[in-house]
Amino acid sequence: MPLTDLIPAPRSVAPGRGPDFVLGPESRLDAGPGTEDTACWLRSTLSPATGLPLLPPGAEQSGEAGTVRLRICETTGARLGPEGYVLDVTDDGVRITGGGPAGVFWGAQTLRQLLGPAAYRRANSAAGSAGWRVPAARIEDAPRFSWRGYMLDVARHFTPKDGVLRTVDLLAAHKLNVLHLHLTDDQGWRIEIRHRPRLTETGGTRARSLIGHRGRQGAPPLWDERAHGGRYTQDDLREIVAYAAARHVTVVPEIDVPGHSRAAIAAHPELGNTDVVDTASMEVWTEWGVSRDVLAPSETVLRFYEAVLEEVLEIFPSRFVHLGGDECPKDQWRASAAAQARIRELGLTGEDALQSWFIGHFDRWLAARGRRLIGWDEILEGGLAEGAAVSSWRGYAGGIAAARAGHDVVMCPEQQVYLDHRQDAGPEEPVPVGYVRTLRDVYRFEPVPQELAGTDRERHVLGAQANMWTECTENQQRVDYQTFPRLVAFAEVVWSALPAPHRRDFGDFEQRMTRAHYARLDAMGVDYRPPHGPHPWQRRPGVRGRPAGGAPPRV
Repeated sequence: MPLTDLIPAPRSVAPGRGPDFVLGPESRLDAGPGTEDTACWLRSTLSPATGLPLLPPGAEQSGEAGTVRLRICETTGARLGPEGYVLDVTDDGVRITGGGPAGVFWGAQTLRQLLGPAAYRRANSAAGSAGWRVPAARIEDAPRFSWRGYMLDVARHFTPKDGVLRTVDLLAAHKLNVLHLHLTDDQGWRIEIRHRPRLTETGGTRARSLIGHRGRQGAPPLWDERAHGGRYTQDDLREIVAYAAARHVTVVPEIDVPGHSRAAIAAHPELGNTDVVDTASMEVWTEWGVSRDVLAPSETVLRFYEAVLEEVLEIFPSRFVHLGGDECPKDQWRASAAAQARIRELGLTGEDALQSWFIGHFDRWLAARGRRLIGWDEILEGGLAEGAAVSSWRGYAGGIAAARAGHDVVMCPEQQVYLDHRQDAGPEEPVPVGYVRTLRDVYRFEPVPQELAGTDRERHVLGAQANMWTECTENQQRVDYQTFPRLVAFAEVVWSALPAPHRRDFGDFEQRMTRAHYARLDAMGVDYRPPHGPHPWQRRPGVRGRPAGGAPPRV
């Protein structure tokens, strides 16, 4: 595999002068302290793909000949950071030196790329090959951002556990290190809460689903009349978290409050604004968009969600916990005597301040337990909680304001990195939702806005995240189609030290995709959108989404 075909592009690649290293039956895998997880991963992936045992070094073996050696080095860490690595390949073997365990793992991912696309298969399909060659080289690499994320919405259309584990592997293959799981919304509650079983028993299933996007130019809605549901047990989620941690991917859970909560209210009517809405007859929402049903700002609701979050924290060790905070209609609060009394009791200026108080309560609650709240940029409205971080989705403005106020930011503007949005303006796109964002557009996404670049506030940009909302992606094949190959371009943007967007060489990226990376995606079983247009089975001209010229809100 040519050194020039690596994705994401590394910081530096220096071809070696000697012959290639050939991985063979006698090759050994030597794991230094702290690299055991990476050694386990290498054996579990490369041994089936290559048919080679990758045994530990034997007593009869001397020196480093024929050995893949994994090491952690403080000097490498000081120079490249804990996720940085140096990969040295000579004819005698491979040495991966990481600044920390994560750096060693990312170096191992690069080694896998160098072995060629067949190294991504689950069984040895390279019969008759001349051997598993790794070109002689020295590669030095480190990520640009610490938060390189992907949000998967499992609330609208459920992804079974095995699909989430597969997603973790795909993220790790592209050196992405955060999986944001959107676990609750108006249309479904997916996480088991043992002390509140009705959340999944009732809130985990909706009676039917709207087909396509909600903006259909006045045409009558199309419905899938089958019930849709699914849940993760706590053991499922612990498995996902552990599986991801072994691949240096952090799983960040999202529990939406105070809006996007109709599924929770359907399961527990006391959570809603009962003085203005008949919550006892409420069902899990079957439409897309933003439900008007929101949580009541009561002590009962606070205690309920504190109990929920106690269980969430037991499952997810991530530093950040996402609490949504977006798209919270205030109509019910305006009409509710109880909500208005709460505003007066707290001395607040209105409904926006009430939402800020709600988010602020959980910011303090999480901080007292050593965690940090992160929410969508609506949490800026009414005043941002002191320790909160912001996912800036409505463009760059919220992220800029938050960073200037000293808050950390993850950039995920819908205009650039919402992968549910269509990839082409043509009528053959499966559901033409939102902005047209091509592979080239995503490659030219810049996480640091000009207003922050070069200032002391730039440090508050933790990184960026691509978001995959699933209203219009009802199965894994559709999620693959929307996500790839655009997520590959995003991965290079957040990992590699690329020039300014207008100077980025998209042609070179496209050539690397064509020469090698589409073959890697094929080997991993990814049903990506081909560069020439939709697959015939993805074309759905009979279903129309929002017309060209505008984008829907985040739904």
